[in-house]
Amino acid sequence: MGTAPGTSPDSLPGPGSCWKWSMTSEASSGRSHCARSGMLRRRAPEEDSAVLIDMAPGMEKGDSYGSTANTSQPDGHQAATCRVGNPAKPQIADFVLVWEEDLRLGQQQDSATQDKRDTHRAWRETFLDNLRVAGLHVDQHHVQDEDSAVHYILLSAPWAVLCYYAEDLRLKLPLQELPNQACNWSASLLQWLGIPNVLLEDVPDVPPECYSCQFKVSKLSRFLRSDDQDTFFTCTNRHQILFEILAKTLYGHEKKGLFGIDQLLSQGVFKAAFPLHEGPFTTPPEGPWAPGLNQRQVLFQYWARWRKWHRYQPLDHVRRYFGEKVALYFAWLGFYTGWLLPAAVVGTLVFLVGCFMVFSDTPTQELCSSADSFQMCPLCLNCPFWLLSSACALVQAGRLFDHGGTVFFSVFMALWAVLLLEYWKRKSATLAYRWGCFDYEDIEERPRPQFAASAPTTALNPITGEEEPYFPKRSRMRRVLAGSVLVLMMVAVVVMCLVSIILYRAIMAILVSRSNNTLLAAWASRIASLTGSVVNLVFILVLSKIYVALAHILTRWEMHRTQTRFEDAFTLKVFIFQFVNFYSSPIYIGFFKGRFVGYPGSYHTLFGVRNEECAAGGCLIELAQELLVIMVGKQIINNVQEILVPKLTGWWQKFRLRSKKRKVGASAAASQTPWEADYELLPCEGLFDEYLEMVLQFGFVTIFVAACPLAPLFALLNNWVEIRLDARKFVCERRRPVAERAQDVGIWFPILAGITHLAVISNALLLAFSSDSCRGTYYRWTRAGDLRGFVNFHQGGQRWRCQEVICHDPHTESHISCRYRAFREDDGHYSGTYWNLLAIRLAFVIVFEHVVFSIGRILDLLVPDIPESVQIKVKREYYLAKQALAENEALLGTNGAKDDQPSASEECLGPQPRRPEASRTSPVPSL
Repeated sequence: MGTAPGTSPDSLPGPGSCWKWSMTSEASSGRSHCARSGMLRRRAPEEDSAVLIDMAPGMEKGDSYGSTANTSQPDGHQAATCRVGNPAKPQIADFVLVWEEDLRLGQQQDSATQDKRDTHRAWRETFLDNLRVAGLHVDQHHVQDEDSAVHYILLSAPWAVLCYYAEDLRLKLPLQELPNQACNWSASLLQWLGIPNVLLEDVPDVPPECYSCQFKVSKLSRFLRSDDQDTFFTCTNRHQILFEILAKTLYGHEKKGLFGIDQLLSQGVFKAAFPLHEGPFTTPPEGPWAPGLNQRQVLFQYWARWRKWHRYQPLDHVRRYFGEKVALYFAWLGFYTGWLLPAAVVGTLVFLVGCFMVFSDTPTQELCSSADSFQMCPLCLNCPFWLLSSACALVQAGRLFDHGGTVFFSVFMALWAVLLLEYWKRKSATLAYRWGCFDYEDIEERPRPQFAASAPTTALNPITGEEEPYFPKRSRMRRVLAGSVLVLMMVAVVVMCLVSIILYRAIMAILVSRSNNTLLAAWASRIASLTGSVVNLVFILVLSKIYVALAHILTRWEMHRTQTRFEDAFTLKVFIFQFVNFYSSPIYIGFFKGRFVGYPGSYHTLFGVRNEECAAGGCLIELAQELLVIMVGKQIINNVQEILVPKLTGWWQKFRLRSKKRKVGASAAASQTPWEADYELLPCEGLFDEYLEMVLQFGFVTIFVAACPLAPLFALLNNWVEIRLDARKFVCERRRPVAERAQDVGIWFPILAGITHLAVISNALLLAFSSDSCRGTYYRWTRAGDLRGFVNFHQGGQRWRCQEVICHDPHTESHISCRYRAFREDDGHYSGTYWNLLAIRLAFVIVFEHVVFSIGRILDLLVPDIPESVQIKVKREYYLAKQALAENEALLGTNGAKDDQPSASEECLGPQPRRPEASRTSPVPSL
């Protein structure tokens, strides 16, 4: 670690020591508890008894570290302020803890409840005491009536604590401002073409781009705004530091896992923990260009409003307020939505071509005009015979999606997905470089507090050379394999649900086909399929909730080192389950339904129920229906939940909290403090559900696009709403999340790449085996080029005795000639036409996937993952850092200059500064 200017490195506390502050405010109460807020790991016994550091009296007022500015509160407490950008509008405190107390339980509670309450009180007091010992200002406020009380604990960090943890966390801070180089390929293209860009909008207070590197106290003067302690650390920096302290502070025995704010929240000791928003989001009366808008108001006015749906997202503003992880999600969502536009246009054109072909397609016209020419075999035992012409509407609907244009669109979407991911890699690398997180996962990310506390040993990090908590890879692998068994069990549960839905469809089709209503009997298969889709959606939503909770438990048990690896492991588990959960039914309809039916007189059964057949229009139209029900239905349900549930929950939260203030005679709105206003908002639930929704949608758009060319259009319409809905949720309806850093979208990108490869194979199989494309092509080549007689070609016709067909005709006992969809001989064996078609279909699959994969590979080679401009900047930074290090070593070797200041690029490489003279005085006394 570095040191403050003029401070001996040995005089600052290390990760294993504690700070004891001697202050007049409530931040220091003279308690002797020692909170190890550094890295939690198993240490030697002598390390646990570190000598405390006493700060000299008056330290917080005039030393070289300085202090944060304080504002006097009505009750006399001092609360630190976060002044960023506009010192005239201070934000009180950096972090808020909330706990609620039921005052009615004092007289009417049993011993167990009283013991739990006392335990929680002891944990809470210990936790707050250890926060004070760690150097934080702790300020308490409460709102109370005769029944209950809400306690607000305001936390803020003085300058010395911020400097120490900024270096310990390897925070990157700005060294030099640069011109903002944010650009968009569409803006550049429109500018080159000379077309006005309606997507572009000037957003005030644009964050400047900066060269940045890891903070070191010893080189404080090298960083921007180092002369202003109130604005040197941004609010997001303060939130990250406060959350790091909260995540590692003990409230009991470390070996029992009694540490960290997350555990206290899960145990109900605290009700909430959140950083404050920067004021209200509503625009002042002067309008959006009023001077002094806070960051939240800028985001609301230029990003979260519904009328901004056609504007570029201000990603730099989002990153400054919410952090890189949230900004990368919205960058991915906007990028994906923009790429959906050409896919939606082409898909809509393909659908319109199908609409015109319905009335000009020869096989469809033959079928609809066949009258009673084609009498079909019964669909079930004791079901009546039916005419093929009665399915005219279904066949016409199927022709909307099943025609020659579908083959072209499948190839187009496969290449579209490849290009989408290739150009997203470039976009992601550019953003990571601009936002200073290009090598975050490899070098900067620290072990998770839960991992550090539970790791049995320590080991040297081969990259940083620092000793870190370590968990053996073999032990982790055993746990991962054990967890995989549970994952497979849950997948088996999903398969069982799928089988039950298949049986439901078969039984429902039998029951409806026996109806005396001719219309219902004709639509029996479609009614069974539609209701089965609804039942399947219900199963999907219920099982998802159960499995997500199980995946959390398994991932925590597997002991992953960093938060990124933890989230990747959790994401992979949930996605595997959700993939089977959401896609099992479409996969069954597209690839298995109607393949194992048998033939009249020898039908195959499942648990005594005859296997399902595809309807007259084919399985492709059923697959399109299933996709629309699951995809569009899920989107509608999610959007309704995201709109109504927060409104209702937020209304109840505000009503409950404001009623307490009315009972004590206070005005609910006029006297509301910022922390009370933010506590009325809903907690932020993270980005996992948002990513999962979009990735599942990407699967529906690509894997089964051959069955539904309109899927990209529905996805585009949904995402236009989703961007502003999520933006409004983050800005207006949710508490502010802790800003988290991220290098990319994590394991979601490999998942998207896997879906892209699977989509190529899936669409090839759909076109070969579920579509009429190969069958029609074969008929053109061997029978008739104009497809006349095609309906009679693929309807096998046989004359069977009633007892052999196992049917019952209530009107006659004579032998009846019926038809069924198959290519079989008189004895029921497959005909030569079937084997010829099978060979053509397999050849089509091989050629299709080889052509698409080859073109995709060529595109991958032609499009570099990192733009050349970014590669040049990275190489230049490495060169300057290497040159600066060599120059510094030469200077140190020739004259040993003590006051020599290394360059900013040297700091990025991380050379160690010379230790100051022992005669220099330090504002923090040595041990």
